[in-house]
Amino acid sequence: MGSPLNWNSRKLTKGWQKGVTAFYYGLGFSEEDFDRAQIGIGTPLLEGNLCNVHAYELAQKLVEGCRDAGLIGLPFGTPGVSDNITQGYEGGNGSLPSRNMIANAAECVVSAHGYDALIGLHHCDKNGPGFAMALARLNFPGLLISGGSIQPGHHKGQHISILDVYDWQAAASVGEMRQEEADEILSKACPGAGGCAVAASFNTWGIAMEAIGLMPPYSSSIPAVGPEKREECHRIGKMVHNLLAIELHPHDILTKEAFANATVAIAAAGGSTNGVLHLLALAQEASVSFDLTDIQSIFRSTPVLACFAPRGKFTMVDLHRLGGTPLLLKHLLDAGLLKGDCMTVTGKTQAQNLAHVRKVPVGQELLTSVEEPFKPFADMQICFGNIAPGGVVFKVSSMQDPKFLGTAICFDDARDIVQAVESKQIKPGMVIVLRNLGPKACGMPEVLIASAALAVPELDGKVAFLSDARVSGVSHGAIGVHCSPEAAVGGPIALVKDGDQISFDLLKGEVKLHVDDEELSQRREKWIVRAPSFEPRGYLSDFCATTAQAEYGCVSRAHYPQCQ
Repeated sequence: MGSPLNWNSRKLTKGWQKGVTAFYYGLGFSEEDFDRAQIGIGTPLLEGNLCNVHAYELAQKLVEGCRDAGLIGLPFGTPGVSDNITQGYEGGNGSLPSRNMIANAAECVVSAHGYDALIGLHHCDKNGPGFAMALARLNFPGLLISGGSIQPGHHKGQHISILDVYDWQAAASVGEMRQEEADEILSKACPGAGGCAVAASFNTWGIAMEAIGLMPPYSSSIPAVGPEKREECHRIGKMVHNLLAIELHPHDILTKEAFANATVAIAAAGGSTNGVLHLLALAQEASVSFDLTDIQSIFRSTPVLACFAPRGKFTMVDLHRLGGTPLLLKHLLDAGLLKGDCMTVTGKTQAQNLAHVRKVPVGQELLTSVEEPFKPFADMQICFGNIAPGGVVFKVSSMQDPKFLGTAICFDDARDIVQAVESKQIKPGMVIVLRNLGPKACGMPEVLIASAALAVPELDGKVAFLSDARVSGVSHGAIGVHCSPEAAVGGPIALVKDGDQISFDLLKGEVKLHVDDEELSQRREKWIVRAPSFEPRGYLSDFCATTAQAEYGCVSRAHYPQCQ
């Protein structure tokens, strides 16, 4: 006979310290409830953000589903930071640290209160990664569920999204569009609750988690608004009951092959570079040997088979109408790109989950065949070289040639890039270097305002961008980010000067600063550590003091001292 469903909580409800049960009676527990499993429901409460505004409502549906499955669902709150609202401001420094805080908060509450399983709600970019890290760290039964994507906005009969807001504001700043129309688009693009619907960081992680097996089938593609998401939340209680009954743990799911599946899925979907960072962190938490060289190999051999924005015009709502994320995963499985024998939170393998999913229908434009891909290799590629010994993650969706050689122009502030574009200082053939914005410098914020500025017609696909910061998944162009080691710790990117030549070859996996070693040594002797460029916030000081570099997913060196 296996362990009871309340394998962990019974240490408190039936433990030696009987006095603690007074609080359970106060919570309304019956005598039978002391034998029920307790399920922690991680809820990223942030009603000031469209992505999270319905989190409390969905948590209550999860509670109802747990109750109907004979479990006790107990929601708890975690931090949340909106990547969009904080974009370009001080708050952007808090985005990546919030992921680690969510992981710590979930680990703390679930382990301290003796919960038997964890459900993590994925609403905004860093929510799901944080809960996934906690699941891997705890190895308690559990799963992630997506809060769902926002519906598209509408303008002149066309669907629009947050991507169009940034692109068209940038276009208006250089006279390519009337400011009045750009502002009209801004006011219509985000009509209600849900995460960004394009293949940005939120949906990249949702697709990755279905592919890796930690998220139930269809969850990532069911929209935020409508009855389907509420019905899904109600069903989750039965699924968690099954996880407890068969004693299926995250480490049974998070194998190296499962990480490969997740990487294939985000490559084929044209996903966000943030997905790479979070997969690296999750691998550390799960004690799985999976690094940038593994990802590099998969990206080289995986074609782009989906036409989501920013590459194309489609959203996750379109995928939902077509058949949902399982349709995409079945397409990859049939193409021989996905490993079907990996276990998932359904208690079945990926192939078993997908056995009855229909094939991609004829006549649609969102998905293409492996014989006629949108690109024969992933938009994202991993490069190493003398400017990035620890690696750099490129995403190149608007440049067909995988090679580029350009002249460096250096910045330390994303806003200065915007001004340089507006004043026509940046020309085709340049490599825009933005540094001193890595994890140790200031929390590794997203710099979408910079990448969006470079997406204007005269520069899109004609310049390259290289940074130790992050970019939003709605970014497009020729973008290299997560440059490691970062400038703040003396990484070679700190030594670049205006006028230097920088080249990359995506398929060879090479990025090079064309400056000889002697000159770089002389520059290093003169290099001075910059003072921190952020407000002295306590949470940020803690993160910057303990974070590992991007090649390790920016996990905590306090917990993983082998990661530097």
